[in-house]
Amino acid sequence: MNLKAKLQNLKMHPLIRVLAENGGNPRTLALIEPLWGIPYNLISPFATLYMYTQGVTDVQIGLILSVTMVVQVLFSFFGGILSDKLGRKFTTMMGDFFGWSLACLVWAVSNNFWLFLAAALLNCFEQINQTAWYCLLIEDAHPKDLVGIYTCVNIGGLVAIFFAPISGLFVSAYSIVPVVRTLYFLFALTMLAKTLITFRFCHETKQGQIRRAETRGVSIFHMLGEYRQLIPGLLKNKGVLKAVAVSVILYVTNMVSTNFFGLYVTQRLGLSENFLALFPILNAAVMLVFMVGVQHRVSAAKFRIPLWIGLALYGIAALTLIFCPVGELWCVLIYVFLAALGAALVNPRKDALLQLNIAPQERARLNALIMASTIALSSPFGYLAGWLSSLDRRLPFVFNLALFLAAMLIIARIQEPQMEEQDA
Repeated sequence: MNLKAKLQNLKMHPLIRVLAENGGNPRTLALIEPLWGIPYNLISPFATLYMYTQGVTDVQIGLILSVTMVVQVLFSFFGGILSDKLGRKFTTMMGDFFGWSLACLVWAVSNNFWLFLAAALLNCFEQINQTAWYCLLIEDAHPKDLVGIYTCVNIGGLVAIFFAPISGLFVSAYSIVPVVRTLYFLFALTMLAKTLITFRFCHETKQGQIRRAETRGVSIFHMLGEYRQLIPGLLKNKGVLKAVAVSVILYVTNMVSTNFFGLYVTQRLGLSENFLALFPILNAAVMLVFMVGVQHRVSAAKFRIPLWIGLALYGIAALTLIFCPVGELWCVLIYVFLAALGAALVNPRKDALLQLNIAPQERARLNALIMASTIALSSPFGYLAGWLSSLDRRLPFVFNLALFLAAMLIIARIQEPQMEEQDA
């Protein structure tokens, strides 16, 4: 009896079975996700306030977002080419080192707009990582397991959020700047460890080996020129265009929420900074309960209805926050609860939906092209969100609400993707 048959006879949670049947890269990348997730979630609630406390204004925060997004477009284009020429594994390691480990060292010493901008520009190397990491994660996996694999990766990040109260306690005791500086330094060390583990335990994918052989001796500039042949085919694929449109919308709404939620609840609603570490924990707890207890009961072959419901929950959450009375913690908790349910439904499916709609033979460059397009289309909205926040801190979330409604209209018109096995 082979391993797969033995696993089917065991009473095993479906998500554990997914990792067992898709060993190697998916299992390793899911298990080491907390090395990124723990320090990221310790810092994330305080990152914007860390800048704001040191004199960076709302508009400058928005400007940093928009400038770095433009640079990310360039890095995304090269991410696909480097993933083919250098391999998925090496490119992932390079993005982790320069985009996170080195960038976090600069963030740790930043005390003005220009240093924060420099750190954010270094973090753009992470876009090179994104294309290669997605390929490394799923190229040797079974297509039917993609939602499960993305769910496992999300869980790996969510577990890390429960460490967030530690930063809240230290901020209360020592103030925000010295605590966040220390956390950024620790973040640099954990990402260095993640890079070394990827080197030791991950392997190059079959498709990565094929593309590395095919592109040996081909110049980077020639490969850049080949994007001209990929773009027309991409524009004719309605399934990909709809998936990209939803990805752009969710990229923008996540950017707005991540960068302006903390300012909104502290500066407008008057809640204590200490609560900023509580909200990610509630969000993670709700998502974990849903992903572990409910997600596998929602058919992995169905995308339209779960995505539509998730976006509707996002919209209701935005309305709740917009009309939240000053000083009312319960209202913000409802927002976090509804947004967490929406994210649990939407996040794994929007990633899997995109991968199922693109040709596996050109996955790296198509992912890079899609990522670059997503960032390019999203780039003006960082500055716009900062400007809206400077007028009224509710306006960025009104903007998010409009985007969620637009995404719901797009999802209503998508076709369910085919889940047959393909040669990845």
